[in-house]
Amino acid sequence: MSRKDLECRRGSEQHRCPKSFLLQIQLVNFLMKQKLQCCFSLAVVCLAGSLTCLAQTANWPQFRGPNGSGISTEKNLPNEWSAEKNIQWKTPLPGRGHSSPVVWGNKVFLTTDIEGDIVPGAKAVEHVRSGKVWVHPDATSGNRKHTLKVLCLDRNNGKILWEKIAYEGTVYDDRHRKNTYASGTPVTDGRYVFAFFEAEGLYCYDFNGKLIWKTSVGKISKVGMGPGTSPVLYKDLIILQCDLEDGGKDLSFISAVDKRTGKEVWRVKRDHRKTHATPLIVRAGNRDELITNGWETVVAYDPATGKELWSCEGVKGWGIPSPVANSEMVFLAAGYPNKRAMGIKLGGLENITGTQKPVWSYDKGTAYVASPILYGEYLYLISDKGILTCIEAKTGKIIYEGGRVPIPASFSASPVAFDGKLFLTSEDGDTFVIKAGPQHEVLGTNSLDEPVLASPAIAAGKIFIRGEKHLYCIGNAGSK
Repeated sequence: MSRKDLECRRGSEQHRCPKSFLLQIQLVNFLMKQKLQCCFSLAVVCLAGSLTCLAQTANWPQFRGPNGSGISTEKNLPNEWSAEKNIQWKTPLPGRGHSSPVVWGNKVFLTTDIEGDIVPGAKAVEHVRSGKVWVHPDATSGNRKHTLKVLCLDRNNGKILWEKIAYEGTVYDDRHRKNTYASGTPVTDGRYVFAFFEAEGLYCYDFNGKLIWKTSVGKISKVGMGPGTSPVLYKDLIILQCDLEDGGKDLSFISAVDKRTGKEVWRVKRDHRKTHATPLIVRAGNRDELITNGWETVVAYDPATGKELWSCEGVKGWGIPSPVANSEMVFLAAGYPNKRAMGIKLGGLENITGTQKPVWSYDKGTAYVASPILYGEYLYLISDKGILTCIEAKTGKIIYEGGRVPIPASFSASPVAFDGKLFLTSEDGDTFVIKAGPQHEVLGTNSLDEPVLASPAIAAGKIFIRGEKHLYCIGNAGSK
């Protein structure tokens, strides 16, 4: 058959069944379109997932980083440094502060307090215990002028891009001699940074240092111990845990402020004595839970409304360490006057309401200030002297106790973890590298020769450590 005859035959076949032929063409076009849309949607999902993972890796937006866990997924971080080795930059900081640095993109934020002279006639609020005026023996500085600042540094070179005075004047309460009025870590959503100075106010700045709004949630006092809790973000809300004095009806509270306006959205009263812990937001089943540490009770709220979801017996000590969690349980601790750690089942998994009991508890090994860290299947407790306890998180089984650092030390900073290692930074500025897992092993010691009480931050291949007088950026040689 010739080519001409074949073409004629094809034309004749098409002419004999034009509807069938056109339907085939339309079906092919439809399937091709659906395939392209499916591929495009899959590509968008993959890209979004990749960008989310990248953002979480590149940024450290709040106290203890993404999810408040203290854990970084990065692999290329330095394991060794000193005052000279692997220091990419070192920037002098004005004043004092124990707030951790937070990092977003090429910007690093932190807060500081510049303490001035005694102000004649100024004094802190009075504290009453057992019907008598009571002053903590370590309380100080409530009679001085204070300048509270928010600082922004360039992540690449440490240059201070701007510093803004949030508050200047006398303060409402004293502080512990080791504490500062800039101990709460800021939080950022990538567009604004929010700094909480407790009684001296909550402030919102844009990334250029412009004050967007400021507000006060009330006169916050903590028996002269000073501030410490950090704000957390939930969607458009900034959540603040404000437990005051020795507790009592209508004194303590937790509140949520609209991050766009500074207006309070909800407030719930709490009959809790003072805490310095930062609350934790965790996904539990099909709902979000806002977990708060406390001496009397541990309480979970709906972060959107403040409605109480469930409660559990408390840690029976000052709620200073912050909680950590996985998808099934939350873990809390206190180190003074009683030592206690415990694991509690998250309520959303089984629609738990009302009061529940801990899955397990352990009555030693905890710190006064430093928070525990949950890494993999193990919960690690650090004592005030750096003694580690490793616990199987799900069951409370003790894996090991008495894991020691190689030299005597005291600890206030909370540990961080990455790439199978725990990093414990002492008040002397020594960071001890501990192998994560069921056997305690010290892998190394890195010293900065400067006191450190702030918890480290990890972002974009760098470790940021705030010392008494400097902010350090630590990275492998040649990294940018």
